[in-house]
Amino acid sequence: MNLVIGGSGFLGGEIVNQLVQRGEKVRILSRRKPDDLASGVEFYLGDVRDRASLTEACRGIDTVFHTASIPSISVHWKPFYETNVVGVQNIIDACFETHVRKLIYTSSASVTFDCTSQPASDESLPYPKKWLAHYPHSKAIAEKLILDLSGTSELLTCSIRPHLIIGVRDRHLIPRLLDRARRGRLFRVGDGTNMIDIVFVENAAAAHIQAADALTDKNSPVNGNPYFISQGEPVNCWEWINDVLKTCGLPKVTKSISFNTAWYLGTILEAWAKIKQSQSEPLMTRFLAAQLAQTHYLNITKAKKDFNYKPIISMKDGMEKLKAFLKTENIENTENKN
Repeated sequence: MNLVIGGSGFLGGEIVNQLVQRGEKVRILSRRKPDDLASGVEFYLGDVRDRASLTEACRGIDTVFHTASIPSISVHWKPFYETNVVGVQNIIDACFETHVRKLIYTSSASVTFDCTSQPASDESLPYPKKWLAHYPHSKAIAEKLILDLSGTSELLTCSIRPHLIIGVRDRHLIPRLLDRARRGRLFRVGDGTNMIDIVFVENAAAAHIQAADALTDKNSPVNGNPYFISQGEPVNCWEWINDVLKTCGLPKVTKSISFNTAWYLGTILEAWAKIKQSQSEPLMTRFLAAQLAQTHYLNITKAKKDFNYKPIISMKDGMEKLKAFLKTENIENTENKN
């Protein structure tokens, strides 16, 4: 039986859908019950910060998919540490106590991003020596906790590092992008030539399941290893953003600032947010400036080799599906405002 922690979320929900389609038994642990819980799927109310709820949900489970985390650019460390680090240690402890066999962790491609250009990045990249954002820092600590288990325990583990997950149920990345555009707060950072990777949620979910299938024993090449996951087709960051904006009837990005200016602005806004103890995300941070200006795309050869990673939706089909959804959403939003 499979447990999907964060199964009511964007990625977790798609993993649940694909497992159900394969006829597998699935249990969800989440802080809220999904509105569209599939027939036969068990739901447990819980939180990764609550070890007791995790232990209860892990009983009778063979494979755990951990997708829950805080994805934010907040300047406050405590919530990231409590959920993304302590939460993972709680999951590890629950897995040991209930004799779970496999733990598949959702990490992030940002755990190796050092704010410089990284074309065709592969898993040989080390973690940065200096962290400029709490999200990748906390995810890297958690990832290391999980991967280090491979040589010291019977629990089989691996880490999946998707890059910019998008799709029709996205309530994070693209909605934020569109919100900034509508409010006139979206501007190009850098010269507009940087290439990036994206991955559709269907493929990110499939990668988790494909990795779990290949994680058969301690000698599996997947055990204890991280894997970058993307479409394998880098896009120009700002051309892609403008294409999304056009789909929603919004003008393309015309305002721009240099990377150095954005970096300086991010430094000031981060300091101000800390001084004011603001719970809101700064408009710009140094890490965000680098993400928007630098080239960073992935080499997914290792995933193809070790667990036969195969995208189940192409870039062309994924974008067509996304655009159709965005057009529908845009019409509904317009009608609601009227």
